[in-house]
Amino acid sequence: MRARASRGLLTAITAVSAVAPALCAGPADAAPAPEPAALPVVPPAVMPAAVSPPGPGGQPGAGPARRPNPGTFQGSARTPAVKRHLTHLQRIADENGGTRASGTPGFDASAAYVADRLRAAGYRVTMQEFEFPFFRDVEPPVLKRTAPAAKTYELGEDFRTMTYSGSGNVTAPVQGVDLVLPPSPAPSSTSGCEASDFAGFTRGNIALLQRGTCTFQVKVELAQAAGAAGVIIFNEGQRGTDDRTGLLGGTLGAPTVNIPVVGTTFAAGEELAAAGTTVTLTAKTEGDPRRKTHNVIAESRWGDPDRVVMLGAHLDSVAEGPGINDNGSGTAAVLETALAANVLPTRNRLRFAFWGAEELGLLGSRHYVSALSAAEKEKIKLYLNFDMVASPNHIFGIYDGDDSDAVGAPAGPPGSDKIEELFESYFRTMGLSYQGTDFTGRSDYGPFIEAGIPSGGLFTGAEGIKSAEEAAKFGGKAGEAYDKCYHRRCDTIANIGDKPLGVNTGAIMMAAFVYAYASDLPGAGAPGRTAVQPTKGGGGLEHQHGDTPASR
Repeated sequence: MRARASRGLLTAITAVSAVAPALCAGPADAAPAPEPAALPVVPPAVMPAAVSPPGPGGQPGAGPARRPNPGTFQGSARTPAVKRHLTHLQRIADENGGTRASGTPGFDASAAYVADRLRAAGYRVTMQEFEFPFFRDVEPPVLKRTAPAAKTYELGEDFRTMTYSGSGNVTAPVQGVDLVLPPSPAPSSTSGCEASDFAGFTRGNIALLQRGTCTFQVKVELAQAAGAAGVIIFNEGQRGTDDRTGLLGGTLGAPTVNIPVVGTTFAAGEELAAAGTTVTLTAKTEGDPRRKTHNVIAESRWGDPDRVVMLGAHLDSVAEGPGINDNGSGTAAVLETALAANVLPTRNRLRFAFWGAEELGLLGSRHYVSALSAAEKEKIKLYLNFDMVASPNHIFGIYDGDDSDAVGAPAGPPGSDKIEELFESYFRTMGLSYQGTDFTGRSDYGPFIEAGIPSGGLFTGAEGIKSAEEAAKFGGKAGEAYDKCYHRRCDTIANIGDKPLGVNTGAIMMAAFVYAYASDLPGAGAPGRTAVQPTKGGGGLEHQHGDTPASR
């Protein structure tokens, strides 16, 4: 089956064919296509203008250019092949305590699964090891109100432990710190962001803080310095697409505190802000500042090594669940793309990355980019990131490389606009709606953007709330999260949307195929790139990882 798929792609590259005019005529606002049994055809409108047939040794030659046959590409992969990878990842989680988090046996087994299949397909595979501060809950945390009326808050519904929380068992009064209640229409809270916020704080109390402006780490370190026995951080309270009412999760960035810290929904925080509130807060956590994990990097044996086309997805889950949508979906789609392209005699070098410890602050991709020399960075002409591409209440989001939406984060590095245009052309040709999603630094494109490398990718939404306009555009349910199981135990294979999985895998394969053979690449011919810093705002679709702008 794999050999047939690869031969089909090879035929597509070398065959001369007429362009199917019907495929090129789909309007941008056409009705959504039916659920595809096979992954969509690569639209001829977005194929490279021309591809030279293979020369000696199978490398692309310099002879007369020929247009690839997109029709042959349709049979190269099917949704069930991608689902088989997800089934394996689910089984790995089931056999390893329900998680595939970095630093656990579940992650190691996931990495072995991906690496073994890439090696068998002929890729040069590197297991790039790095150290990171590991964290997990040893026992489930507890949050109970003891006064003015008893109430037990539900783990995973009302609250969760913040990554790198300390341990402790404390019953104490709750003291709000510079809260904005009711919340302002737009995010504005600076709760706990300055030492002066804690003037008059009673040592031994539990600090109640509100999301906003500064990182969770800053808030908690200042609270601990003021004598707080524990910290509760609740969501800020704004409703809408950029929802700030749901369950707040995140990381303190590093194990720098020794008091228990949890995040809650806005509703829980608002309740706890009532005068005379006392709670019991318990957390028992484990940290290892030098735990080892790794990235899986696979490189093709074809193409110019000075013209690298790189695709990536994070491989790890959160500790709380198996992470089959976040991010088994991106992992499976990128893996299947690599397996389909393994024998293609490409013009440019394909490189695939499966990142470790993304959920703890993009640590794997940061390690990878920081270890590259300036010359090695220059060889990477673009980076494509795929994180959560099968949310059940999905939108089709394309990273906004040119800031055409004019909201939130600015444009990506020069060339990112061309990547966005490529994906837009794909969705238009397929008759599917799409929308922009900001570069907020919340996923593994962040380190590449900071290095000035043109970036792009796809995203179907996380814990943000689908608007009525989006429901009309993409289907699904308005007023509900794109993924109700985001960072939860229920993020299983039952949480996968088959339609977005199939459509987005087709888009990923298309982009890999186009850029593998393109004579002009978004990041080519641009020496001396300037680093770009993602901003703190925007996004709307939510996706919180690490001590990044999403923590604010």
